[in-house]
This record gives sequence, C-alpha cells and structure tokens, in this order.
Amino acid sequence: MGSNMARRLKVCGYAVAVVFDMNLAVAQTLADELGCSLAADLKTVTALADVIITVVSDDHAMKDIFTGGLLTRAQGKIFINCATVTPAIHVWVEQQCAAEGAASIEACMASSITQAREGSLYLMCAGKPETFERAKPILEKLGDHPRYIGSAGQAAQVKAIVNMVMNANTAALAEGLGLGSALGLDLTMLREVFSQTGARSGVLQTDGEDMQNRDHTCFFSAAHAAKDSGIALELAKQQSLNLPLAAATKNQFDRMVNEGLGELDKSGIAELTFPGRHLSKAA
Repeated sequence: MGSNMARRLKVCGYAVAVVFDMNLAVAQTLADELGCSLAADLKTVTALADVIITVVSDDHAMKDIFTGGLLTRAQGKIFINCATVTPAIHVWVEQQCAAEGAASIEACMASSITQAREGSLYLMCAGKPETFERAKPILEKLGDHPRYIGSAGQAAQVKAIVNMVMNANTAALAEGLGLGSALGLDLTMLREVFSQTGARSGVLQTDGEDMQNRDHTCFFSAAHAAKDSGIALELAKQQSLNLPLAAATKNQFDRMVNEGLGELDKSGIAELTFPGRHLSKAA
C-alpha cells in the first residue's frame, strides 16, 4: 500500500523525498524507481520530509516507529497515519506529535492496492480539523473526497466497524458458496443469482470468483482480517455489547492463522468451508 501511494504522489507531481521500510531490499527498489533517498533509520525520514505517511501493520509497529526515531526534530511536520490500529493508538500518536510541535491525522483506508495506485482510496480521516485541512491537498490525490470523521481515534472506530462487517460478509459468502459446491450447484450461476438478490455484497464482487477458483493472491490477508475483527470486538466489549456474528467470524479467521493460512487473502476463508479443500494444498 505504501509503495503504491508513493508512486501515486510522484505521478501527481509531489517530490517524494525519502522512503523507509524494514525490508531494505524492497525499499531500495522503490527508492531507485522514484529517484528518492533511502533512509537507513526513522530519524532520517523526518529530517528529509515535511509530510510523513506511515503504513504499518499493528499497534506494536505504530508504537515502535513513533518511539524509535520518527519524532526526532519533528517540529512543524505532519504525520498521516494510514494503518488499521486501535483508536487508542491514534490518540496516543496525536499526543506524542503535539508534544514535539508536530501534527498528526489518521487516514484509515477502506480500499486495496489497485486503488492506492490509482488514487481512488476511500479515506476516513480524524484528528484536529486544522491538521485535516493542511493535509487535505495530499489526501485528495490519494483518494476520492476524503471524509473527515471527527477527533483522533474516531476514524479508526469507523474503520474497525467497516472491516468487521466486511469480514462477516466474506465468511458468509464462503459458507454460501461452500454449501452450493457441496450440493453440486454451478457456482458461476449461484454468484450471478447472489448478485441480483439480497445476497449481494461488495465482497461478492471482489472475492466470489476468487473463492470459486481458489485464487487467494493476497490483497488483504486473513491475519489482518482476524486482527481487525478483534479490534471491533474489543470496542464492543468496552460498550458491553455482545456481537456473536463478529465473534464467530473472528474465530474462523483465527483458525486460518492457526492452521498456517493467515497469509492468504481473506477470500482464503473458503478453504475452510468448501468440501474437501482444506485437506489439499490451498492455492
């Protein structure tokens, strides 16, 4: 996601000053492509860039980068944080940035790699309104009409709910197609019927054919699905809400992780539901 966002900004005329990734070989390749610097450490990123976009995997990674040098001499800088992490981490990041005279905005993404490259991400943003306005010109190059949600952490709340519902839809679709397969139905026909009835969903379009064909090339991993459903369930627990469908969905994605399927795309949940599949090698 980060590399394709960088490519998009370069095409739009922004000077991409520097890139950093824990995988230095990947970062070097991107730096060569964009004609920019490769940072050996996080403090170099902040030294060379006025706006720093972060895309990391989880809460631990966010804390690591913001305590590991990214806020060195950060006064006046803007941090745009795109990871799906707990709302509390985004609040913490805003506080850490403010203490250093910097600003942060969360820009949670509800799209995938293709949209990152095309600049058509759906961005849910939260933080101080003035920071959103400062970051808006860049955000508008990355996504269509970035939406301001509210104060720090609130976009992360919305994103957690979005992914919770998406994950439940994915699990339900896999079960429906799996049952259809067990009954010997034509799955292309079944998907077409789904598309014209109440079974229609966004994941039917993005994942249905992949489930049928066992093409689980990763755009959004099962491991991330498990993590994101977990974030939503923790929010529900804080509000004393019982969400049995979300809990069952998380259990399925946790099972994928536990059985070594966590790096498959979320469509790989079909490997648990189609008859006879999981005993053979997943695509």
